[in-house]
Amino acid sequence: MELNDLYRDVILDHNRRPRNFGPLDPADASIEGFNPLCGDRLTVRLKMAGDAICDIRFEGEGCAISTASASLMTEAVKGKSRGEALALFDRVHHLLTDDDASSEELGKLAALSGVREFPARVKCASLCWHTLASALKASDARALPAVSTE
Repeated sequence: MELNDLYRDVILDHNRRPRNFGPLDPADASIEGFNPLCGDRLTVRLKMAGDAICDIRFEGEGCAISTASASLMTEAVKGKSRGEALALFDRVHHLLTDDDASSEELGKLAALSGVREFPARVKCASLCWHTLASALKASDARALPAVSTE
């Protein structure tokens, strides 16, 4: 099996059976992300234990790439500190936007590297990540307005 086929299979699997999809109540932070260009909309909810993400879930509707990216993201950041999750956001953003970016040490998240071949879809893959970053950077994420990736 070629690497591109493996990446495609990971994206399809996470779209068909998204991990950590559904409500999280109570949540310590809840923030909505919206991509007006394609209509992808999701809500990311976090439960924190001190500085660590002890649980994360998402809800919403989006394309296969948006859903798969959110599913992969929730698996990758659960248990990580705020700083570790933000550092991972930076690495994934770099992976999605820089042709020279390396996917080494990103595990399943490397499946998102194929998205950069389709510039119009980068915002689909990055919506959940920008939403998470906004939630983690906010002192009170519940008070924030929706995030837009325009």
